[in-house]
Parts: sequence; C-alpha cells; structure tokens
Amino acid sequence: MVSDSLKGRVALVTGASRGIGAAIATKLGLRGAKVVCNYSKSEEAASKVVSRIVEWGGEAIAIRADISSKVEVEAMVEKAVEVFGRLDILVNNAGILIRGGVLDDISILDRMFEVNVKGVIYCIAASLKYMIKQRYGRIINIASIAAFGTTSRNTTYYAMTKGAIITLTKRLAFELGEYGITVNAVAPGFTKTDMTMNRPAEELQAAIRQLESITSLRRVGEPEDIAEVVAFLASDRAGFITGQVISVDGGRIDFFSRSA
Repeated sequence: MVSDSLKGRVALVTGASRGIGAAIATKLGLRGAKVVCNYSKSEEAASKVVSRIVEWGGEAIAIRADISSKVEVEAMVEKAVEVFGRLDILVNNAGILIRGGVLDDISILDRMFEVNVKGVIYCIAASLKYMIKQRYGRIINIASIAAFGTTSRNTTYYAMTKGAIITLTKRLAFELGEYGITVNAVAPGFTKTDMTMNRPAEELQAAIRQLESITSLRRVGEPEDIAEVVAFLASDRAGFITGQVISVDGGRIDFFSRSA
C-alpha cells in the first residue's frame, strides 16, 4: 500500500536494480514518490523493481545509464523530467568496490573514482539544472563507514572515494542551501547485498560472525535499514537537516580512527 509522505515528488535512484538501491527505490515508491530506477547492466532486475512499485500502487520507470558517463547521465535526467515533469529527489547510490590500496595498481582507484566520485558529481550537476529552478531538492549520497577509518583490510582506495563523497556532501550543503536544496549522506556499515554476499558459504558465514562480533547490535545490516533513513531524509520532515552524514551500521566498534 502506497502512503502519501512523498506524494507529488519525483525521485531518481542510481544503481536501483539490486541491493540497497532496489530497497531505496521501493521504499520511496511506497511513500508516494514517482521513481526513476537507474541501472547499468540488468534491465530485467530493474524492471522487477519497477513492477513491484507499480503492483503496490506506485509509479516508476527504469532508465539505463552508466553514471561514469556524463553524456549518459545528462540524457537519463532529461528523460526522467520528460516523463514525470520534474525532479525533486536524487539518491546517489550506484558505486563499485574493488579491493586494494597503495601497493596495488592505481587503475583500481581510477575506476572507482570514475564511478564513485565523478559519477555522483555528474548526477548532481545534471539534476541541479531542475532543482535550482524550482528552488527545492533533496540530494542523498550513499557513502560508507569505510571513510571514517574502519579496520577492514584492502579497502583503502574505496575508503578514499567515499571520503570524497562526504566532503562533497558538506560543501554542496553550504553552496546549495540558498536554493532550498538539502544535501546529506548516509554511511552504511556492512549490509547484506548481492555484492557483499557473493562468496563461498563457509567463508561468508565466518565473515558475518566476525562482523556481528564488532557491531553493538550484534547483527549486520539489511538494505531496508538504509532505505528507511534515506526515505526520511527525502521527506519534508527532514527539511531542516543538511550537510549531515548519518551512520547506519548497528554501532560498529572497529575504528582505527574516528576523526574527520
């Protein structure tokens, strides 16, 4: 059943074909927003998310775009506005994780920077064309607690890209506030998705047990946990919140450093 807390709003969610992105798109659709589900590879998976929203009484479409391509992003945003007439909410969820650090090939960082940072900037820039004109917008960036200094190995390059997103969030909140646009970030801890769960069963169970042991609530995250926070930040109830980074990690305790 669709509620009306986001009625009349149009949301674009990148990377919405699976995992956290699919949960966010579905949640926004069930709160009354018209949802554009972006995907880069699986049209079938994105179509299933759209169908779920429509079956429950919402409105949604799927649009393919590689967010690391400025041209494709601009075309996607234009199509979204052409279909729904406006754009109110942008959720920058799409991203990639390639394990590695300074002793590894720098091309790992290059590729993650193209998607995780430049892709977010492309999406924001294209969306601002409409948000500034209507003097309203909600931009929500999906970061990661990796940026805060967790002790997870082989995630240094990934953490660097997510740290950049946190800085971008704070700077844009300052720059865009005068236009009625809020900019916030959500930093998930380990969350059960296709990407994180794709490993041998024995190895996966050992990893989950270890992660549960360093999480105050003694469980790992579900996509729904992230989606609930995003839906709140997308709503008018969060109209006086901007420039914030909200950790959704169950109370992780494995930080080498908490400074920012």
